[in-house]
Amino acid sequence: MTMTASVPTPTRIGAHDTARLGATYLGDHRCRFVLWAPHADRVDLCLVGDTARLLPMERAAGGYWHLNADHVAPGARYTYRLDGGPERPDPVSRYQPDGPHGSSAVVDAASFPWTDDDWKGIPLKDYVLYEIHVGTFSPEGTFEGVIPYLTNLAELGVTAIEIMPVAQFAGGRNWGYDGVQPYAVQNTYGGPEGLRKLVDAAHTAGLAVTMDVVYNHLGPEGNYLWDFARDYFTDRYRTPWGTALNFDVAYSDEVRRYFLENAMMWPTEFHIDSLRLDAVHSIIDFSAVSFLSDLAASADTYMTETGKRFYLMGESDLNDSRLLRPREGGGYGLHAQWSDDFHHILHVLLTGERDGYYSDFKTVSQLKDSLERAYVFNGTYSPYRHRRHGNSTDGLRPEQFVVCIQNHDQIGNRMRGDRLAETLPFPSLKLAAAMTILSPYLPLLFMGEEYGEQALFPYFISHTDPDLVEAVRKGRREEMATFSWAGEVPDPAGEETFARAKLHHDLRHEGWHEMLWRWYQATLTLRTQLPPLSPIPFADLTVNANDASGILTMLRGARGSRYFLAFNFADAPSAITAPDGAWDKTLDSEGIAWGGDDDDLPDTLSAEAARDLIMPPLSVVVWHERQA
Repeated sequence: MTMTASVPTPTRIGAHDTARLGATYLGDHRCRFVLWAPHADRVDLCLVGDTARLLPMERAAGGYWHLNADHVAPGARYTYRLDGGPERPDPVSRYQPDGPHGSSAVVDAASFPWTDDDWKGIPLKDYVLYEIHVGTFSPEGTFEGVIPYLTNLAELGVTAIEIMPVAQFAGGRNWGYDGVQPYAVQNTYGGPEGLRKLVDAAHTAGLAVTMDVVYNHLGPEGNYLWDFARDYFTDRYRTPWGTALNFDVAYSDEVRRYFLENAMMWPTEFHIDSLRLDAVHSIIDFSAVSFLSDLAASADTYMTETGKRFYLMGESDLNDSRLLRPREGGGYGLHAQWSDDFHHILHVLLTGERDGYYSDFKTVSQLKDSLERAYVFNGTYSPYRHRRHGNSTDGLRPEQFVVCIQNHDQIGNRMRGDRLAETLPFPSLKLAAAMTILSPYLPLLFMGEEYGEQALFPYFISHTDPDLVEAVRKGRREEMATFSWAGEVPDPAGEETFARAKLHHDLRHEGWHEMLWRWYQATLTLRTQLPPLSPIPFADLTVNANDASGILTMLRGARGSRYFLAFNFADAPSAITAPDGAWDKTLDSEGIAWGGDDDDLPDTLSAEAARDLIMPPLSVVVWHERQA
């Protein structure tokens, strides 16, 4: 057990201040405060509470202000006052006990009793991600409420939990993408102490932890960055959320530094293993050296210096492989990215939905394309966009792509927030799971997916400004109008909307839910224990598709250790042709153990046996090549 935590090395940009931003507890009731407020003439530190004091800060180079204060203990509350104006919370606050509008609290990052000294993280290719919304995952809705379920997730075959954003937001009900204080861990979830307990417990259970972070915008309520420097933002660009963050105009060096230091806070202060970077296509940056490149360099330096793994996984809808290509070759150097095309074509094949962006997808051959090169659109014409879309992934590796059939966006951005388990038959759920897990990529599961959770996951908020609440309601109605879904959009501000999203974990032990959980476990076990079913080079993967029959097959691995996988997406029996050689059946979704009728597909195929077989509708079969 260790009682210390390393303090992140500040990122040096230009010749400006490199002292760690925010309040750093130095021990012996002493604390250093560092703030960036480049246009202020005077900055005062306001210590609040029983020992209230007003202490002037000292101006330093680059618009920074410093103060070393005595008689300040962990937990001490404070604010800043610029030029005699209103008191504001620290933009680099580690904790906001009363939410984004209240005072900040000093946190001793070195006092937590970590027990994960030997944890170095897991290789990227071994990631099986499980997305969690802390507020709805457990009855408690807290970090500590997640801990009792970690062992079950490890037993399932999950190797990493991905936590939806926890930067402080207003109220207690939010997806997390309305965070306004990137350094402060959400108070209603348990704050920084609760997060550290969860990460430590996850590592004890053998699970890595991925943190979802948002560097493309701040939320609409409690955003006080404007008061410290309007230069955090630029009106040169617009994003879907309004004015863009400033990554490439005047004062952008210090804005970059603010977010780079935040990114490196997660591995150093919280032992986080990887970051999901939300919607990087909305980080608008035309610099010669981009913010994302700087971030990737910081992550790689951390891994070199500490010997611990720390990966960056970007979410992007651009199909732009430059995100993954090496920095020295003109890429950004991220370690992995999401592949939306895989989700979209698989969703269409299973549901038949063709509205909105789904209109670009319809054939099994497109699923073949997504398996062979990650993108369906790799520079080809997109009818939905009315232009060419994407570029080539040549030279990249399968483990650099994350795929899913459900996640918070693809569920929550539906009219009702309904899950596939509510709309698809059981065979389709098994088919969806097998394709996602046995793809050559890194699979992501959304919480409860593995047992067919049927609780809705709609969009929800708890803003306190009535005009803002009404604007969100209006925006949701307009967004849903682009699809043909029937019904009413759930009220994002309604407490009942949030309550309906709570998981029902007991379902895992009931009827078909229990069977589906075991199916997920079985497919994840195959992926983990059989190297040809884990991420392999694209060259060792052969995919064939028949649009007329709805059949897709994969041949994976080298001769002598090959697996033949057949998927029938049609709602009628379809013919397949097995490859030459002798094969033994490893998994069959129509087996009695999985709720099927024990189809007529043979358990073994001799070298002399007929190659033509009939697959049941909506089914998947895996065969293993028999050793000679």
